[in-house]
Amino acid sequence: MGMTDDRYVAALEISSSKIIAVVGRMRPGGQLDILASEQEKEVESVRYGVIRNLEEAATRIARIISKLERKPMVAPRKITSIFVGLSGLSLKSIPSKTLLTLPDDTEITEEVIKRLLTQARSTAIDSSLEVIDAVPRFYVVGKQKTMSPVGTVGNSISTDFDLIVCHPEIKNNLIRTVRDKRGIPIKGVVVTALAVGQIVLSAEQKRYGCMLVDMGAETTTVSIYRSGHLHYFATLPLGGRNITRDLSTANLLEERAEDIKIKAGSAILRDSSASLVSSGVDAHLVSNIIIARSEEIVTNIIKQFDYAELDPAKDIPGGIVLIGGASKLNGMIELLTEKSGLNVTRGVLPSYIHLEDVKISGPEIIEVASILYAGASGNDATCLEIPQELPKMGNPNIEEEEEEVLPKPKPDNKPKGPSWWGRLKDKAIEAFGSNGEDDSDALD
Repeated sequence: MGMTDDRYVAALEISSSKIIAVVGRMRPGGQLDILASEQEKEVESVRYGVIRNLEEAATRIARIISKLERKPMVAPRKITSIFVGLSGLSLKSIPSKTLLTLPDDTEITEEVIKRLLTQARSTAIDSSLEVIDAVPRFYVVGKQKTMSPVGTVGNSISTDFDLIVCHPEIKNNLIRTVRDKRGIPIKGVVVTALAVGQIVLSAEQKRYGCMLVDMGAETTTVSIYRSGHLHYFATLPLGGRNITRDLSTANLLEERAEDIKIKAGSAILRDSSASLVSSGVDAHLVSNIIIARSEEIVTNIIKQFDYAELDPAKDIPGGIVLIGGASKLNGMIELLTEKSGLNVTRGVLPSYIHLEDVKISGPEIIEVASILYAGASGNDATCLEIPQELPKMGNPNIEEEEEEVLPKPKPDNKPKGPSWWGRLKDKAIEAFGSNGEDDSDALD
């Protein structure tokens, strides 16, 4: 299949709140149509983005894949491989500078860039971490700074990389669950946060300087861009489930606490807080718990500017882009705006990603759609195939079932004596005599 054909592709995202997979159609011009999605929520087998129970996660994935393959927009195609997203608590970036000395007047080729990348990946880091990717900020060929080094000439090339690292168990457990237990070949492992930044942030926002925040159930990822490239990336052990668990301390079951948070909770003080909840629950206590934890999460998000050695007012004119399920809490955008002093907007899918499945919403699948687009763009990968029908005849390896035929009764060749009716006729003829004509009809 070439780049001029439509390609059917699939992606999987595993997080602490849900496992979701989508099937899409990648068009030659770069448009991606999301044809179908399936998900399972309340995933106990994943904690902080790390798969803890491989068997349970594999069973859920199998159900999701089976449901997808039965969708009208997918059938009769079967998912034969898949792109998977990588996220989790230990995922972060580490800056690294790499230099290659070259002979005079050397033309920079793709091979030279690969050597530079290999050297960057081998940079000595904490032995408990694994390098997943090396993202270049810019290149310097000789003394010339450039973002497009291939084709330039110089006697040296250097670059500042952001090494994307994590604990090996995140990637290993992902591969063992999807490929080894479910038998689904992995077409590619995509760092989810980088994939989201690729489609949700505009080129202008990245050049100006901006922060992308993905607030999940148990983790919040923060990515900061400056001068058109990634500048800082970290994963925080805080999310919407922290608020729910705090509410559980007010004698609420976790399911009830989650329902209150979604329907009536607010990250900022509301005048109507007295009517927050009913059924004997202290509305003011619930409001205080939600606000306190929300402020803690936002404070830790803003603290990342200090770790990145940036002044938000001066270095981040592009503002903050917010996504993720926990970001939908009422008042979260207002709270983040107030505390950061920056313009905060909600991230949306770009126009070149279309939702053909009307049962899903853009905010719900931003992450997995980003994984799918990042994995499928720039190559001719395909993840679905139509099964080939086996020929009905002529295949020596297939034994056709023959209709069972009952054996016919074998003929009895033994001579048979006259029947009872025949013997009666013979006696009648003998008793009354015969006139030479056949009188048998008189007895029939």
